[in-house]
Amino acid sequence: MPVVLGEISVLTTPLSVVRILEMLFGCTTFSLVSLANNNETINKSNTYTFCMFTWCFFFILTALIFLVEFAQFQSLVPISWKNLPITMALLGALMTLMASIGFPYCAIKHKKFIDPRLVAASIFSCLTFLAYAAEACIMKVRNAEQRGYMATTPGFLKVYEVFGACVVFVTLDGEVVTCEAGPLFWWCMAVYCSCFLMSLCTIGVMLGECTGRCPVPFDRILAGFGSLCVLMYVTAVSYWAWALVHPSHCNQYTWKVITAAVMTCLNLLAYTVDLAFSIKLLYYRA
Repeated sequence: MPVVLGEISVLTTPLSVVRILEMLFGCTTFSLVSLANNNETINKSNTYTFCMFTWCFFFILTALIFLVEFAQFQSLVPISWKNLPITMALLGALMTLMASIGFPYCAIKHKKFIDPRLVAASIFSCLTFLAYAAEACIMKVRNAEQRGYMATTPGFLKVYEVFGACVVFVTLDGEVVTCEAGPLFWWCMAVYCSCFLMSLCTIGVMLGECTGRCPVPFDRILAGFGSLCVLMYVTAVSYWAWALVHPSHCNQYTWKVITAAVMTCLNLLAYTVDLAFSIKLLYYRA
């Protein structure tokens, strides 16, 4: 039966309950951090900015999705509603997980006294991650008619590729750039930016349901993007392997350098698996 506008029973579905919890936990998290904003135990680095952006952005996006579904205005939104909520849930789970790890480790200065509000914010951030992970699981087990491309394994890999690049961008701050700056390092930055844009554009095409408008079959475009990204990431992984074995300007390994190297390797693995799915799709269609 169609859902009546404003029907209260819509709010009691598992998906709606999870989204309400996401908004509640997310709002509580950034509110607590904002209240303790002038505290000397906060290190306002790139990680702090990333965490605040994550909590605020996904709170707003979740609220908009919740209101659109409650009012049954999906048909008025020029975006694939099969793909948008699952994309938001997957990316929200990954980014809030990163925020839950990065905030207590990097954004809080570990002194004898730490503001209890920051400890509570870290706990609520973890709860926010669990809520987004629960939403992703709920939408993942939907029947095939209700799921879109982004609910499949290749769709999840696209989301992870974007997330992995975001983590690298946050990690490589001015300190690391000064330490590692050189032609090969800037080539790695070009690799991250290029592959990030290709994955982001692919997600945008899926959300806009524009695959049929491409002059070239989109599965071939995916295979071409995947091949290019794998080759480019191989060079980036080679650079970080060389940098860790033969540090040129750094006297010691920092967690930022190690994080960038690990995330580069994980993204290479994601692009490789994604390419395998694209080749498999081309094979079946041929």
